[in-house]
Amino acid sequence: MTSKTSPARFVPHGFVPTVEQQKIQLSQHRVTLIEANAGAAKTTTLALRVGEAIARGVKPEQILALVFTPEAREVMEKRLVEIGIPYSTSAQIHVRTFEQFATEVLKAIEGASATPLTTANALKPHALAAIEQVSEGYAGIAEFLDINTHNIAISQFLDGQLRLKATMALERWDDDTSLQEKAERLSIPLTDYLWTLEYERIRQGNFEEVLFRGPFDATYDLACQLHDFPDSKNALPHYRLVVGDELHDLNEASFRILEALLAIDELYFVGAGDKDQVIYSSHGADESYLNHRFTDLYPGSVRYPLTMTYRHGPHLAYAMEAFKQKPVDSSLPVSTVIDQRHYHDRDHDDCAAQAVAAIKKWKSEKLPLEACAILLRDRHQSVAIENALMHAGIAYRTQGMQGYLQREEILFLRGMMAIALKNLSAVQSEGVRKAIVESLAIFGEIGFNAHDMNFARNAIAQDPDILNSFFSGQLQRSRSDKARARISDAVSYMETLLADAPAGAVLQEVCDRIDLEAVARRIYVNPHDAAVVAKSVQGFIEVARKSAMNLREFSEWIGAADAFASSRKSKGFVLLECAVNAKGKEFDHVILPFLETGEFPSLLRDIKEEENLFYVVATRAKARLTLISPQDEARRSPFIGRMELASTRSRAHAAVQSNLAQATVVPSRLDLSVSYADKDLVKALGAQWDATRKVWYVKAGLDTKPFEQWFREK
Repeated sequence: MTSKTSPARFVPHGFVPTVEQQKIQLSQHRVTLIEANAGAAKTTTLALRVGEAIARGVKPEQILALVFTPEAREVMEKRLVEIGIPYSTSAQIHVRTFEQFATEVLKAIEGASATPLTTANALKPHALAAIEQVSEGYAGIAEFLDINTHNIAISQFLDGQLRLKATMALERWDDDTSLQEKAERLSIPLTDYLWTLEYERIRQGNFEEVLFRGPFDATYDLACQLHDFPDSKNALPHYRLVVGDELHDLNEASFRILEALLAIDELYFVGAGDKDQVIYSSHGADESYLNHRFTDLYPGSVRYPLTMTYRHGPHLAYAMEAFKQKPVDSSLPVSTVIDQRHYHDRDHDDCAAQAVAAIKKWKSEKLPLEACAILLRDRHQSVAIENALMHAGIAYRTQGMQGYLQREEILFLRGMMAIALKNLSAVQSEGVRKAIVESLAIFGEIGFNAHDMNFARNAIAQDPDILNSFFSGQLQRSRSDKARARISDAVSYMETLLADAPAGAVLQEVCDRIDLEAVARRIYVNPHDAAVVAKSVQGFIEVARKSAMNLREFSEWIGAADAFASSRKSKGFVLLECAVNAKGKEFDHVILPFLETGEFPSLLRDIKEEENLFYVVATRAKARLTLISPQDEARRSPFIGRMELASTRSRAHAAVQSNLAQATVVPSRLDLSVSYADKDLVKALGAQWDATRKVWYVKAGLDTKPFEQWFREK
């Protein structure tokens, strides 16, 4: 049952809530869901709802705000203060990531905290111990297993087991289900399934005491605890209000925690999300949680929209409205420029040149380079982009990915060149030399165990002259006779070359001799990842071919490029990042290159998620969005046409003019400095008491002249 809506008791500082925000602020439903557009002030609106709860008597320590990342937690804490909740009050509100919250609850249940291991390097020894147990413990089915201990295999394993946990896919099976059947049902290799089981046995310990927890493990463990032992919900703190942000990132494990919280009597929940920002399906995110899972639990749930975006102006807002076929608007009096540039078909260097031209134009307008981001659909696209930036002398930073010269597939080719030139010592960084050795072993399909790999990396990095004997002494470790023959042939070929051999032709020959694309398909579980590696290699070969350099010259050029890419400036650099890592961020200028069919959208990914990813990256832009696509309209990404830029332009221009005319900011309130003796007097004059901030104020629209004696000094 819902009582009649009463006037707001909390008046925020610095802005007047929209009608949409007011409905959410005053919602008295048990479960309130906010369907919000990108940049629609989701966090601010949730903070507004928190302020209203405090004004109505809810103690701040009875309020929990749940988010998914430490960055989102910091934003929420900041918004609570910005809207006018005093810091001393907001500090009592429990703002937690799901992982933090789960860790605290598990400590209350278990009486101790498991060791947190937050990085892949910290988890690596346990992953290696688990795969060693698989190798020893499943000898009877060894012919079906593919045991690998290199960094790529470990990275794929850690990512894969995270997905299994996020989706709660490791729950008990029927006893009659074979191991092979279980792996097939989970769509993972048998080796990875067994690896995960052994890893969990190590992590859980021998005496029902969890030894360590990696990223997301606390959320998973609490979800399991609540499912297997329903009475565990009694350990949950009793809150009156829970607000949840970015609910489009919900997965089964985090949803089960919310489900347990919602079972608490007299608890109200307000959650915000955007089903069009579901881009982490590989980690269990699914729009079903926003679409129906909450309403399945609580049929009385109510939904409110947040259609207004505060990140960019009407031009981009209306383009996204057309793209996603949903209401999107902007009251900002700004024209977010949408610039289209085109490149010669299939010419990625020309595409990169267009990106550089867009950056130079931005710089010529005296705008900061660090406010500019190039967002890539996949990392292989950075080969042409990085080279163009280096050629133009534009500093850049890669975020969430390595520069292309540091990636495993390129390091393998650099290692093969070092074998030909006998110059591994020319690589200045010992860390890069170690990575080159490991990449040679990975793509050479040499079956090192972890100990021997580490020994080889260290020995050759310290004494580069022994690199040329590396393969000759290790070929017996190859996975198969064919793999041994291929890498042996490629190494013999490299050792016969002269330093003046053309680099492009040599690198292509090496790839052909070992059939590198097939090797990549064997190494990478995901076909998309294998395809990205193949494209990355071809991009690198194309760089060598177009340079017309010989092996020695190209090797020297790589050294100079390494030095340029590793230089770090505090400002005056462009950000280079993969699209999937851009969610939750915003930039003044966003550049989206390679907008062609087969690149974006990718043909190897779900089209719905590709649409969502494009929506996410396009809406990161505040002042300018640059779209770079082929000259041939038939080859352009279909996403551009769906933005209906031509038909929305005049409407957007009119909206900007209207927004300019209404841009005068009207203060939402005037705070007063009132002594206790005068409180009844100001109340009689129409002032109101803010229980959250502990201050008397005059609402906008009321004559302030009678209150002059209580004006605060500025």
